[in-house]
Amino acid sequence: MDNKKFVVELIGTFALIFIGAGAVAIGVGGLVGVALAHGLVVATLVYAHGPISGSHINPAVTLAVVIAGKMNIKEAVPYWIAQFAGGALGATALYFIFGNADNGLGATVLAEGVGPLQGFVLEMILTFFLANAVLQGTIKGNAGNFAGFAIGMTYTLAILMGGPITGASLNPARTFGPALFTGTMNQFWIYLIGTGAGATLAALFYKYTEQE
Repeated sequence: MDNKKFVVELIGTFALIFIGAGAVAIGVGGLVGVALAHGLVVATLVYAHGPISGSHINPAVTLAVVIAGKMNIKEAVPYWIAQFAGGALGATALYFIFGNADNGLGATVLAEGVGPLQGFVLEMILTFFLANAVLQGTIKGNAGNFAGFAIGMTYTLAILMGGPITGASLNPARTFGPALFTGTMNQFWIYLIGTGAGATLAALFYKYTEQE
């Protein structure tokens, strides 16, 4: 793997957690502010780093690209390492700045009364929408120069709907980083498998739309 791709995926995922999870931890702007913080940072990174690595900044998105046949596993493994490392470093930076994890560091967890299966299904559906936007918008090129905007807005809309229920992670690295410091790693599997399932469905849908 080109070292530049590894570095920009690490920096991009760091930025997503630092800005996105940081906005949750601070609480400025409420749900709309949190949604925009995530959506805008994703859109910005797609435009800034897309030509270098594709700016996946999300292990689930990388999985979707692999299943869609646009990347091989050998290429994907360094992406996954960079993304989880970026998530951990982003959360570490937040922990250092806040001095502790008392504000939750923007951890994505199930809301009270929400069961694991409900959380799994919601994360699966929302991740399908996000991965579909990436595959159709950038890989297939349907969104043209508006791909970054389309992907960022998909993330924003997903958080507006799912944020109060699961935190609307849509990204296992997004969940992984804060969970390291907040004692919520016991829920990580829901976000890992749920987002993976959504990414798989998006990739299969992409293959279906490619058929003549």
